[in-house]
Amino acid sequence: MPLSDREQQLLEQMERALVEEDPKFATSMRGGPGQARNRRRLAIGVGGVLVGLAVILLGVTIAQVPVGAIGFAIMVAAVVYAATDKKPALHVLPEPGQNPRGKAPKAPRGGKKSGGSSFMQRMEERWEKRREEEGRF
Repeated sequence: MPLSDREQQLLEQMERALVEEDPKFATSMRGGPGQARNRRRLAIGVGGVLVGLAVILLGVTIAQVPVGAIGFAIMVAAVVYAATDKKPALHVLPEPGQNPRGKAPKAPRGGKKSGGSSFMQRMEERWEKRREEEGRF
């Protein structure tokens, strides 16, 4: 059953609001080529685990420990392959006068910040600020 024009407008409005509020989450929910790559990596990983298990069983059947160890190594490699993502990371060069991460210089290390507030007080202030921004009390 297709959506009515009003429902489509509401859906588009919600999508725009989501993109404005949290663009990183919205991008991750869109899917696209990245998801196909992840599915392919997962399928290859599962296949590798099955091949490794078969090699382990072969090693047990012929009573050869090195063959079983190779099967185990294949399984571990397949799981690592499936769990990691090899998409290239973009690196942005800092502008002159900025540190490499593009953030303000850190305050000197010590028990307290120059303002005199403790770590826990700063965390509580940040928590309260977030709750107020979200409209929760």
